[in-house]
Amino acid sequence: MKTKIVIIDDHQLFREGVKRILDFEPSFEVVAEGDDGEEALEIVETHKPDVVIMDINMPKVNGVEATKQLIEANPEAKVIILSIHDDENYVTHALKTGARGYLLKEMDADTLIDAVKVVADGGSYLHPRVTHNLVNEFRRLATANGQASNQPLQPEIRRPLHILTRRECEVLQMLADGKSNRGIGEALFISEKTVKNHVSNILQKMNVNDRTQAVVVAIKNGWVEVK
Repeated sequence: MKTKIVIIDDHQLFREGVKRILDFEPSFEVVAEGDDGEEALEIVETHKPDVVIMDINMPKVNGVEATKQLIEANPEAKVIILSIHDDENYVTHALKTGARGYLLKEMDADTLIDAVKVVADGGSYLHPRVTHNLVNEFRRLATANGQASNQPLQPEIRRPLHILTRRECEVLQMLADGKSNRGIGEALFISEKTVKNHVSNILQKMNVNDRTQAVVVAIKNGWVEVK
């Protein structure tokens, strides 16, 4: 069974580029396209896709409002927001409407494909730089709370060597730093395929669905340094 995808974006050239990338993945099938959020409900109702890729900025009905309407009508709908904004306010607002993913339009092909696969499987996916910004916001709030209570920002880091290998701990830290698979591979001098294998092992061992959940759990447990 192929993953059926709908793309909603008012920029035709960008939409065609996204479709071209997705068409290279044998397990994907782009079943419909649209150029405004106003069309999203009708298109989804007609084609019943597994994943909807939705631009955040559109002229009539923007992607956030369209996602809200779509989720209200189809609670099981899986939406990935596309945006040029990496500010946490945009991200949290989009996720509150029910979106399962948030990608920056500067994404590479591997990130797009990974995001669709994760969201189609029921997980959530944030662009690596968005994850980094959210971690920074966590750090800011933690600093404020720590100063108010005279408590240190973060206790001594305790790497989760009871469940992860040393290499997997390194990869987990780099996920928290907001690095992409390519960035992790370059830093550790390993291939992107090896990075993906490490990430998959980390998710399985931590019993989480996606890298964002892994970072959140790691921060709460003091397994990674919040930089």
